[in-house]
Amino acid sequence: MKLDGPMTPGKALLYLIVALVLFFLAVPNFIVAPISFSPTSVLEFPPRGFSLKWYDKYFTQPGWLAATFTSFYVAFLTVIVSLAVGSAAAYGIVRGDFPGKRLLNSFFLFPIIIPSLLTAIAIFRLFSYLGWTGTTFGFVLGHSVLAVPFVITIMTASFRGIDVSVENAARNLGANRIRTVLHVTVPMAMPGFLSAGLFAFLVSFDELLIALFLSSPRVSTLPKRLWEGIQLEIDPSLAAVSTILVLISLAVLVAAGLIKRKLEAK
Repeated sequence: MKLDGPMTPGKALLYLIVALVLFFLAVPNFIVAPISFSPTSVLEFPPRGFSLKWYDKYFTQPGWLAATFTSFYVAFLTVIVSLAVGSAAAYGIVRGDFPGKRLLNSFFLFPIIIPSLLTAIAIFRLFSYLGWTGTTFGFVLGHSVLAVPFVITIMTASFRGIDVSVENAARNLGANRIRTVLHVTVPMAMPGFLSAGLFAFLVSFDELLIALFLSSPRVSTLPKRLWEGIQLEIDPSLAAVSTILVLISLAVLVAAGLIKRKLEAK
């Protein structure tokens, strides 16, 4: 269905459905954010007044800040690992010609198809045997397992959008495969790298199930700390942390969108 042209009943229905879906997704944020400014220690909407003490609690308690730093650190490393593995796999799938390529591509997408809980349990059993639970290394690998399929999907589309004749021209001028990829393919696919890195970051930063299995008193992410807070201390500080999570995600999306627009304009 085309969205341009005169308004029709079908198009109006489509707009209504999209608006309702967006409203359904956004409404919780418009409730949680005001609660975070409540002066009382009870979760109530609308709040009876205005106070920043719950944000002060977040910034003054070492537990919250340590979990936030861990989430950023793990997400940053996950972006590096997943981009390296996923981009190489996507390039091999697009440019390679070997038996079983489609089967291999489907295999890489298994973490998206399989329920996240089963993936988290399998990772926990394997990492427990290897002694990687409760370590930053284990977190990065676990999050990369979930992020790599998204990177492969995005980078596969990005590499397919690059004319192979450009790479062949570089090869004919004397550049080897590695030099061609680094100096021709990678710059042309930079918007795809940015989008894939964004998805990898958000997948890692918001991930909870693997954190529930792999965390330890020394290494715990912000979603895991928020989960513990819901179980032990229900107060508006949880709403403040949730609001901060939403703002961080929005900031990453806006920054990535601006950078991608500049890259595509060049």
